[in-house]
Amino acid sequence: MKSGFIGVIGKANAGKSTLINVLVGEKVAIVSPKPQTTRDAIMGILTKPDYQLVFVDTPGIYKSKTLLSDMMMKTAETASKDVDFILYVHDGHGGITDDDIALMKKYMAVGSPMAIAYTKIDIMQKENIPADVKKLYENGIDVDVLPVSARKYTNIGKLEAYLADKMPEGDKVIAEDIVSDKSERFMISEIMREKVLLKFDKEIPHGIAICINTFKKQENGVYDINIDIICEKQNHKSILIGKQGAAIKEVSSFARKDMEKFLGAKVFLTTYVKVKEDWRNRPNLLRDFGYED
Repeated sequence: MKSGFIGVIGKANAGKSTLINVLVGEKVAIVSPKPQTTRDAIMGILTKPDYQLVFVDTPGIYKSKTLLSDMMMKTAETASKDVDFILYVHDGHGGITDDDIALMKKYMAVGSPMAIAYTKIDIMQKENIPADVKKLYENGIDVDVLPVSARKYTNIGKLEAYLADKMPEGDKVIAEDIVSDKSERFMISEIMREKVLLKFDKEIPHGIAICINTFKKQENGVYDINIDIICEKQNHKSILIGKQGAAIKEVSSFARKDMEKFLGAKVFLTTYVKVKEDWRNRPNLLRDFGYED
């Protein structure tokens, strides 16, 4: 039996969460085109008869501008030091820059074994792959590079087998019927946040938090869920609500369907939009919204 922890590291929007969801076979991390979609280190667990892979999905690497993003970068840094293996996820569609090489070297220097998942090969010129791999080796990135597409499931089986082979010998570290370390309440808040990010991709910046006021399963099996969507500006609130409440009704309906699928039960969902100016730089509000330093 082989088992171990795999830190999934990479720039924002490299495809880390999508790759983990495909490998695990369950939705354990939300996905959107925006950076900062993943804010916590979220575990996804893949258990097979001969091995267990525990993926630690981390916030995407980017330049920090707020106290919240500082905390997110610390999460990625910590995760890279506390794992058996680092899977650095690189968006192959974007080529290889000097900044990419510097970041890869930074995580190679941590000391854990590392490989590169070269993603999104379904939307790029295939002849670019050998050239990029050559560029990496010429610049001292002497690790295995595995081209994959999570969307098309290309080479995902090969990546899984490769990672299983790299794990240390040992028993399962987590019970085999568990696919994530996060609670139902946490996942419900993440589903809501994902739908807001998808709906308001260009209109609302990253300053969205989700606060669950009520999460209760009634005797009839229906979940009663009451949520506050927190934004930073009054005009963002107007956009989120929309004309005569149309926008918030649409995104809430979108979220409720995913919540019902996740919980396997009917959901009665109530949503409100509130303004908390500059909450991403206010330690007390960060704690209130579940972001601990």
